[in-house]
Amino acid sequence: MTHHTTQSPQFFLTAPSPCPYIDGQFERKVFTHLVGEKASEMNDLLTQGGFRRSQNIAYRPACETCRACVSVRILANEFQPARSMRRVIQHNSDLIGAVHDAEPSTEQYSLFRKYLDARHRKGGMSDMTVLDYAMMVEDTHVNTKIIEYRRRGPDSFITGKGHGELIAVALSDLMADGYSMVYSYFDPDLDARSLGTFMILDHIARARAAGLPHVYLGYWVNGSRKMNYKVRFTPQEHLGSKGWERYIPKAD
Repeated sequence: MTHHTTQSPQFFLTAPSPCPYIDGQFERKVFTHLVGEKASEMNDLLTQGGFRRSQNIAYRPACETCRACVSVRILANEFQPARSMRRVIQHNSDLIGAVHDAEPSTEQYSLFRKYLDARHRKGGMSDMTVLDYAMMVEDTHVNTKIIEYRRRGPDSFITGKGHGELIAVALSDLMADGYSMVYSYFDPDLDARSLGTFMILDHIARARAAGLPHVYLGYWVNGSRKMNYKVRFTPQEHLGSKGWERYIPKAD
């Protein structure tokens, strides 16, 4: 008789380290490995449970004295862009987003390096080499895609080619219930385009077109200025002790 064992994920806990968002706090994470033929299914379940993916690791905060990190997902089918967001869409109407398999390129890394040097020179990713970048993109056992955004060229609608230079990139997981935006970056010289906002709006449109209800944005930290943009995309749900609940912004 042959016995088949069911593979269950093993979870681990990191040691405390200084929190990158709140001064004086220390963060800990619980994590597991996403490998094997069930990786995509496990990634879906863990993401719905508040985990994030980084390469073949799924993690979520497990801080002892703080619960500031809140998982956020946009309700794509109900979303209506604000006037300022409609202006962003119009301003970037000359862009084309092409979906590719999760494969790195030197062109991507050049843009990634330019983005880090301008926006995150002192961040934890500031010293990433081209090999580190390749691992960030390729080290995945789930349905991960790269979306490259380029200016439309004169032959774009005729041959599908002739696009302009690469100006923004999104690394995203396609899940059973939506998109999870893993990481995105863009040309920092093009601030007027609000490319970070545009890529989120584009993912909402893609989710809606595919009949998928959610776009996962990762964690929002109340009080962190660099996280404030995430709560602009309403309606959205936040994951709390009672599960996913609709977020109601507080009046100023």
